[in-house]
Amino acid sequence: MADTLTTPQGRRLAFHRTPGRGPGVVFCGGFMSDMTGTKAIWLEDWARAQGRAFLRFDYSGHGQSSGAFEEGCIGDWAEDAMAALDALTQGPQVLVGSSMGGWIALLLALRAPERVQGLVGIAAAPDFTEDSMWPGLSERQRREVLEKGRTTLPNDYDDRPYTLTRRLFEDGRAQRVLRAPLPLRFPVRLLQGTADEAVATEVPLRLLAHADCPDMRLTLVKGADHRFSSPDCLALIAQAVAEVSAHG
Repeated sequence: MADTLTTPQGRRLAFHRTPGRGPGVVFCGGFMSDMTGTKAIWLEDWARAQGRAFLRFDYSGHGQSSGAFEEGCIGDWAEDAMAALDALTQGPQVLVGSSMGGWIALLLALRAPERVQGLVGIAAAPDFTEDSMWPGLSERQRREVLEKGRTTLPNDYDDRPYTLTRRLFEDGRAQRVLRAPLPLRFPVRLLQGTADEAVATEVPLRLLAHADCPDMRLTLVKGADHRFSSPDCLALIAQAVAEVSAHG
């Protein structure tokens, strides 16, 4: 049974927290995913075996948290993550962001750099609403967003379709991190599969080129897909978390 946290904005977030030593690990999930995914559970087990503190949570409109998915946007989910970081963790944390969670983790790093020991991005997708989602819509779907305020897309990973709102795109534009200075004064590890059909390899390469970071490395895994959940991929995630934890 998950515990719950009420954010300053009044949203109720479900979470699972494992006590342990620091630096703790905070897992930020992807768009329309939840905290029960393979990577989150595996990493929680890994952290527990290491005696490390670990936190996984559902953004509002996701999983067991309050609200409807289509009511949310990147800014809301970043506020949720910030509330979880503030209320549920102590000291420096390693942020592990999967897909959209990589964007959320970068927003956290900009807002509270003193709380970040390191960052691990797994198929990180900063600015995806602007750079891949909007261009991927048909003319009809774009018109629906602009005129009706929403459209729907099939979901490759779930039976539920995506509902995409005008607010999602407008807020996403305001939350972009690849168009302004991106200082990251801690180690960053980016992990990316070459067979990822959701996030192109150009995305982490662009992030690598754009960020002002003294210790940033990108690992490309031939044949790995967007889930990045094979035993070898999971081992790479743990290795990356251990690497960034050892600095500082």
